Amino acid sequence: MTVDARSLQENYTIETDVCIVGAGTAGLTLAREFVDKGFRVCLLESGGLKPDQETQSLYWGENVGHPYFSLDTARARYFGGTTNRWHIAIGDNRVGARMRPLDEIDFEERDWVPHSGWPFSKSDIDPFYDRAQVMCRIEPLTYDVADWEDPEKSPRLPLDSNHVGTVIYKFGSSDPFITDYAKDVIEAANITTLLYANVIEIETNETAQAVKRLRVACLGGKKFWVSAKLYVLAAGAIEIPRLLLLSNKSHRAGLGNQHHLVGKFFMEHPHFWLGLFVPSMPDIFKRTGLYNSIHTVNGVPIVGKLSLSEQMIRRERLLNYVGQLEPMVMLPAAFYRELHPSTGPDGMRFLRVLFSTLGQAYRLEDLPKRLVNVISDLADNALTLSLKIKTNMLRMYRKRIRLFRLVTMSEQAPNPLSRISLSSDRDCLGQNRVNLDWQLSPMDLHSAARTEKILGQEFRRAGLGKLYTQLNDRTPAQRITGGWHHMGTTRMHVDPKKGVVDKNSRVHGIANLFIAGPSVFPTSGCANPALTIVALTIRLADHIKKLMAS
Repeated sequence: MTVDARSLQENYTIETDVCIVGAGTAGLTLAREFVDKGFRVCLLESGGLKPDQETQSLYWGENVGHPYFSLDTARARYFGGTTNRWHIAIGDNRVGARMRPLDEIDFEERDWVPHSGWPFSKSDIDPFYDRAQVMCRIEPLTYDVADWEDPEKSPRLPLDSNHVGTVIYKFGSSDPFITDYAKDVIEAANITTLLYANVIEIETNETAQAVKRLRVACLGGKKFWVSAKLYVLAAGAIEIPRLLLLSNKSHRAGLGNQHHLVGKFFMEHPHFWLGLFVPSMPDIFKRTGLYNSIHTVNGVPIVGKLSLSEQMIRRERLLNYVGQLEPMVMLPAAFYRELHPSTGPDGMRFLRVLFSTLGQAYRLEDLPKRLVNVISDLADNALTLSLKIKTNMLRMYRKRIRLFRLVTMSEQAPNPLSRISLSSDRDCLGQNRVNLDWQLSPMDLHSAARTEKILGQEFRRAGLGKLYTQLNDRTPAQRITGGWHHMGTTRMHVDPKKGVVDKNSRVHGIANLFIAGPSVFPTSGCANPALTIVALTIRLADHIKKLMAS
């Protein structure tokens, strides 16, 4: 059953057993696990069944750190949440998201990665990954490359698996979540879904050891309460810390924030588009079908990507990383503009001007004149450099270059300086907005740059071609983006001095408050978070079912 919260009486109190805040990927997964169970559930969603600008504006905030997406565009504030933002075309007029479990090493406490380590191993969550794959409809369950490659048409590249390997990413459609599972939840007799219901405060008892009720507000000004036995926050890695920090009547620093960890350790997956792979053999394009694009195998859309072996990650003390080969065609001038030649300041200046000029030369017959003009304005050492490359440049300009762009996504090291905090600005409900201070550490850049050097070495060793990359420890900030993957701001740890929630996702020190979703991730790995969100949420659902049955 769905109820428009704006129709409720002022200060009305809804009594229930379990209250879930947020109807996105985690909230819907949790609610579906509770369908037709022997307890009442209240699901609170800030928006309606469709997007609207006024509700979406509650996401406005400010980026005060590394350049990032506008905060209101990075999330969707209506029923279905982030599943409405899954946007990758996967065939049959469907859109979806990349799905892969985290690797075993991602769960370990690595001595070269500060603040790393989960309170359980991958083997503990593997059964829930299996259930998550069933829910996301990406069976068969295997991720073994041999089960997805075609040795004749789309084999894996002949790389040394001790250094660089191939990994499989599946794609799950958003359809099950925004149609089937939404329908299951809405029609469930034991679940009441309240739309346009914005939680603005978590009220606790005097000792702040248990939640008493939630204060909920509608945009029109009406306010009411929800009282439950157990509460689960499933509103994402930005809104959850915001709500905890705002709920500061019992503790001035906010709920769950005794050790000032709420909002810290914000993680994204840094995305780099800074590599060009030029194959040594034209026929390689016929042998990279596993990697080139999304294609269907065993009824599941997949793509192959390149990743360092666990052995190499340990030896080099790096972060996890994955790269995809994206076929493309470029004019030589555009290709060379992408590179950062290490030829010194004068040579660099010459090449920049030269390649810019070539890029503007629409007629081949104009090139010699343009080259003469450029060369005459530059230093003698630049002239020497130009004579070495002019012949090859003119020859190459007559044809296009077929190559691959290396599109990569890296793990971000947990960093307490990367955080969510409250702004002095307020939204239309009178609540403080957020500041996002996304911070990348030297380790993040060093690890990605070193990984790409290893990839380049392996490409050359296998005789595949040459990888040109501009990525280094000083890569300009504007060349790095994220993937709308918000993680880590209420991290999981058995020690309340090191985490906000325990291994069962319960907020430390509060008996009946839980958190579902990527904000509990202690580390990010390099796999898109969707499948891990679903797996962890199913795990939490099992735990809550046991609590409700006791």
